[in-house]
Amino acid sequence: MPGAWNEWRGVAGWATCNPLDYKSPGNNVAAGVKPSAACNESLLIVSLRRVHPFSFARILFVAGLLAGLLAPALRAETLAEKMLKDIGQRQRDIFARAEEEGNNLDEARLKGEVQGLVSSYDVLIQKNPEFAPAYVAYGMLLGRVGMTREAVAVLLKVNKLDPDIAVVKNQMAKHLAEDGKPLEALPWIMAAIDLEPKEPLYHYQLGTLLHVAREDFLRSGDFTRAGLDQAMAQAFQRASDNAPGNMAYAYRYAESFYDLQEPKWDEAFAVWQQLEHRASVGLERQTIQLHEAKVLLEQHKPAEAHTLLAGVTDLRLTAQKQTLLDELAKADAK
Repeated sequence: MPGAWNEWRGVAGWATCNPLDYKSPGNNVAAGVKPSAACNESLLIVSLRRVHPFSFARILFVAGLLAGLLAPALRAETLAEKMLKDIGQRQRDIFARAEEEGNNLDEARLKGEVQGLVSSYDVLIQKNPEFAPAYVAYGMLLGRVGMTREAVAVLLKVNKLDPDIAVVKNQMAKHLAEDGKPLEALPWIMAAIDLEPKEPLYHYQLGTLLHVAREDFLRSGDFTRAGLDQAMAQAFQRASDNAPGNMAYAYRYAESFYDLQEPKWDEAFAVWQQLEHRASVGLERQTIQLHEAKVLLEQHKPAEAHTLLAGVTDLRLTAQKQTLLDELAKADAK
């Protein structure tokens, strides 16, 4: 199961009270899910080659988070804030240089520099044990370098200091999901969405969790396939709606119709057509046309699929186009 979470790379509320047909929400106090929130609003969220926006979206999200944590406030900067800002700048410089070096990376040097960052965070936290932003930044660094157990310990500490930091809930969900514990991850990502319902990444990751770990949820006996399908599709829709300029989120929303127990090809085709009107000419538009052709094939409309494929000329899409052409040939032979 952990291997499946390579896709993760990382709820508004229970709908009167069971949008996922979840029979026993339980007392998820550690994640910050309040029982009183269970019924206060409806759960508004809840191929060819898959397009997953996580890597790019998460980089932007983490950069924004750190900017918020490390930027000086309008008031006078405290010593703890200055120390955190300095560590953050060192951290950005270290990883930027590592990225530039690529295959020529000096791993020994990077390991030493990361250890230096860890030591700096330890000193900062020892001197300022109630300074929540330091724990958040430290926990995210530890997670980034694969020190998952240590990252979780730091995140749990900051969650006690301040239970209303959405990114902490999100990171806990990510680590639990990657550790093959999707049912434990669910209340954490729900809590993150409850705190920041307009953050598209959280909705996207909820949809990914429900899709990738579907069988785990079903085996628990607390969920139904229909409820999971609805929640997954609505999560991807909410991610797309909250980031209207992000085509990757929109792609995943369109693809989510394929993943239903009973795929909704008409709805999928309508979303792809909307995206085609927004897409730039060239690779992006032709990629969407491949998806449209796939849907037309599923709708038993081979002639229309052939017409669309004839317009796909970008050589980077040759393999995907040929796959569809082969499927069309099989359909024509029947």
